[in-house]
Amino acid sequence: MSHLMNTYGRLPVAFSHGEGSWLFDLAGKRYLDALSGIAVSTLGHNHPRLVKAISEQVSQVIHTSNLYGIPLQEALSDKLASLAGMDEVFFCNSGAEANEAAIKLARLYGHGLGIAEPAILVMEQSFHGRTLATLSATGNKKVQVGFEPLVGGFVRVPFDDLATLAATAEGRSDIVAVLVEPVQGEGGIRVAHQAYLQALRALCDERKWLLMFDEVQCGIGRTGDWFGHQSAGVRPDVMSLAKGLGSGVPIGACLAAGRATGTFKPGNHGSTFGGNPLACAAALTTLSVIEDEDLRSNALRVGDLIRARLVAALEGEEGVKDIRGVGLMIGIELDRPCGALVIQALEAGLLINVTADKVIRLLPPLNFSEEDALTLVEGVTALIRGFLAAQ
Repeated sequence: MSHLMNTYGRLPVAFSHGEGSWLFDLAGKRYLDALSGIAVSTLGHNHPRLVKAISEQVSQVIHTSNLYGIPLQEALSDKLASLAGMDEVFFCNSGAEANEAAIKLARLYGHGLGIAEPAILVMEQSFHGRTLATLSATGNKKVQVGFEPLVGGFVRVPFDDLATLAATAEGRSDIVAVLVEPVQGEGGIRVAHQAYLQALRALCDERKWLLMFDEVQCGIGRTGDWFGHQSAGVRPDVMSLAKGLGSGVPIGACLAAGRATGTFKPGNHGSTFGGNPLACAAALTTLSVIEDEDLRSNALRVGDLIRARLVAALEGEEGVKDIRGVGLMIGIELDRPCGALVIQALEAGLLINVTADKVIRLLPPLNFSEEDALTLVEGVTALIRGFLAAQ
């Protein structure tokens, strides 16, 4: 009997090893990984350059703490700042921690303006983590139930709706920031319009708010750009990263620019493990491989192929409401709850996910091949047809 806390409804499978876009269970059965550890395994499985970099770093030093200089951390901060056009980087271990840092930074910024109880505008259907502050910011009551009283200071508005946001904030002097995902992942692969992100940038500039993008799931090349907001041609004041940054080695980051720069001082925030040599070696290698293998272009090309083939295969299929996404963030929305498809897919040798009850979520590795894509489309199409026909 396992002594693990019962915090996950785990699927009846365990994996022994992986190769590229495939995982193998303990009995040797192989599975096409179209979830990549929930957008984490950026380079797929057993990528030789990542394995080499991690192995070499383990043989040198794994951890020293942030009491000392960490050259790899400095190199990674320089690389991320360059890719994002940002000024400062704080390293942590997860997306929730990166968002905690963003929330703390916004509150500290607000106090610096003389606002006693700073408030942050957050979105319906959002997901920012499971710590008390980040689940309070999250727009999903299911993750909040049982953990009341929630952390205050969050004002919720509809996603991708500037008019309601502006009206809600009208006359309020306590708003200091807007926190938004350029692509809502857990919320059902909902892509913000570029005009909305551009208008948010203008509104934040006008009112001296911080524009904070949660790029935990949509960042690191997954949308075809380095970061999901870049197609809109805007720069945030704060950005959170994690998931795919270390290709499976835990690492998160909170980046700051513009009016957010310099907000944190020594003693304001910290992390024991954050940005240790091992995590930074994995992240630097991940970014290097994305560049060298042109994986951003691959994400865009293969993602477009998957969506186009799904649209063609499922056109006119009653029960399929929408097929959407950008790059290798793909959602297939049905007109009914479809969580049962996860176990059916597992039995068929496919690893997928269902989020927001009715949305099949596909998050393949960035080096997913066209052959893998066609295999995925064939398998998912058959599963959806069979599921809808049986209802």
